[in-house]
Amino acid sequence: MSDVSLAGWMRTLIGYVRSGSPDLTNRQMALLMLVYLTPGPHTVRGLAKILGVSKPVVTRALNTLGGLGYLRRERDQDDRRNVFVVRTNDGTDFLEGFKRFLRADDGSNGSRPAIGQRAEPREPAFAHR
Repeated sequence: MSDVSLAGWMRTLIGYVRSGSPDLTNRQMALLMLVYLTPGPHTVRGLAKILGVSKPVVTRALNTLGGLGYLRRERDQDDRRNVFVVRTNDGTDFLEGFKRFLRADDGSNGSRPAIGQRAEPREPAFAHR
């Protein structure tokens, strides 16, 4: 990875931290992206295997993400013993906002949006360079 890529990622993360959105850990963000960007159904066991962590680690992250409304657990209607991890509208909004931060850093959008908000973006936290 080049220094330019690292600098871009740094600017994206600084914008994210300054946005006032919940400060997710790398583990929580990876879990969120796995559920949104890979085909399901997703289970705690399957997510733990992909991430290379224990099921309790995934459960703790899911508790946080569920509390924020970004993911939710849903019982399988065919086999009530199974619990799936599913997307939510709030989680979609959050990731759309984060995606705009990434695009803003690559120069395709001149302002920094507030993550997770559909309304008109607030004033940028800092000037894009």
